[in-house]
Amino acid sequence: QVQLVESGGGLVQPGGSLRLSCAASGSIGSMYSMGWYRQAPGNERELVATMTNGGNTNYADSVKGRFTIFRDNAKYTVSLQMASLKPEDTAVYYCNARTYLFTSWGRGTQVTVSS
Repeated sequence: QVQLVESGGGLVQPGGSLRLSCAASGSIGSMYSMGWYRQAPGNERELVATMTNGGNTNYADSVKGRFTIFRDNAKYTVSLQMASLKPEDTAVYYCNARTYLFTSWGRGTQVTVSS
């Protein structure tokens, strides 16, 4: 089991920036990937960005060039730097960690992009 705690959500104006962070604990030795997903009202949860232990990244097309994912393997954290935010980025953002046997989720943090 992996426990995940997110931080950094909040209200930001369109065009602004925000950084989310997630700290992992528990069975951290079994993780091979960490990342972020989001769920907007009326939509299913979708991938935002992930990074493997080896540094390979995967971004949703809608956030490429605007969002950047970072991992600190020594401290078992993952961060998401979000720039040029749009109202359609409004969602609950969930930290994710994957092992070969299961996936773990944080409680989620609200990001609202509005004037």
